[in-house]
Amino acid sequence: MNNSSRREVKSRQTKFAQVFAKKLADTGISPNSISLMSMIYSLLALIFFILAKDHRLLLIAAVLMIQLRLLCNLFDGMVAVEFNRKSAVGELYNEVPDRISDFLILLGAGLFISPLPYSMDLAWFNIFLATMTAYIRVFGAALTGKHHFLGPMAKQHRMFLISLGALASLIYQDALFISLFAMSLFLIATLYRRIAIIAQHLKTGELHE
Repeated sequence: MNNSSRREVKSRQTKFAQVFAKKLADTGISPNSISLMSMIYSLLALIFFILAKDHRLLLIAAVLMIQLRLLCNLFDGMVAVEFNRKSAVGELYNEVPDRISDFLILLGAGLFISPLPYSMDLAWFNIFLATMTAYIRVFGAALTGKHHFLGPMAKQHRMFLISLGALASLIYQDALFISLFAMSLFLIATLYRRIAIIAQHLKTGELHE
């Protein structure tokens, strides 16, 4: 994993994160394996979202799986960089599982709210937009040499909004639908901001910093 492709994450500096990352590194587990685990947790989140249609309390389990997915995203990079466990294919394992995880979680959210009109259309629209934000970031890095993790709806923000909507759905049935609708608007804004800053870099000649 290239340092220029790392997202700035404050939790990476916490004592818990540093201690736990060291324990993971000491076990010999590879960063790529941790990345693959994020997909497993995302698949479990999808399953819990589906089951929650009949047993709403399982939304809590879905949210827990989302948090575990995010922890995998945190620790794969820490083990790779801080403990010098990078591999030649690390960038692939850093990006591809993330796209699959986003797909699984957003699909699960859509399936949970599927009785509502246009719910699956909204879920697929968010899947498309989330994929595009990652594509624009990576494409921009290929052009300028720098990744831009601009929000307002980067990965951690998407997962927070889904988690918030899922927990609120325990009280208000349409909360997750509202979260996905808000997400689509924020994702459009995110796309615009990322494209704009990449264009600015290209116009000013600030390439490959």
